[in-house]
Amino acid sequence: MDRGRGGRQRSGRRRRGGEQDRDVHLSKSMSYALCHGANKMGLQMGTDGFVLVEDLLAHPQFHSYSLEDVQRVVTTNDKQRFKLCPHPEDGRLQIRANQGHSVQVTDLELKPVLAASPDCPAEAVHGSYLRNWSSIQQNGLSRMKRTHIHLASGLPEEGGVISGMRTDCDLAVFIDVPKALTDGIKFFWSENGVLLTTGDSDGNLQPKYFSRALRLRPTRSILPLQQQ
Repeated sequence: MDRGRGGRQRSGRRRRGGEQDRDVHLSKSMSYALCHGANKMGLQMGTDGFVLVEDLLAHPQFHSYSLEDVQRVVTTNDKQRFKLCPHPEDGRLQIRANQGHSVQVTDLELKPVLAASPDCPAEAVHGSYLRNWSSIQQNGLSRMKRTHIHLASGLPEEGGVISGMRTDCDLAVFIDVPKALTDGIKFFWSENGVLLTTGDSDGNLQPKYFSRALRLRPTRSILPLQQQ
């Protein structure tokens, strides 16, 4: 009898683990579709980044998922990557990624950050990897193929910080936001609390805006901003 109960418990754990893996796969697939691949996949995306959920689920890549799966992933995503809401005209459910786009999306309802405004942080942080530090020191941060450089309001373990950098980053580059704003660099808040900037005309955030840099692992230490 005990073995039977134990067997059922183990089976339940396997099912929960399987569901988690399935949800992670769905989340990554939705991120790709909504941030990068909508046009290639034949999905119609509005200028606000929204795609109809029924169109997403009709695509072969998502044929094994249901509306309930999508809703669960949106609700439980710890970084609040997605927004799910009814279309204002016909009420059909639509979904978008809150940030991270390489496709051009012109109306993400981003909130501009103004110098000296209450929501203007003195510093913001970009997470990267130590292997990139030499290049970052020399050339600054680049938005590369994305529309924005992503910044967080603090390090991931700090209270209230849910998104903006990967948890496995071992390099944190801090940005003097007011200084950059003074020079005309534009910053925006996304709906899930990520600070975004387009950088300068070349899509870069120059090293002169760095206020400090930290090695995060294996032990935390301050890195010199200037190459030695």
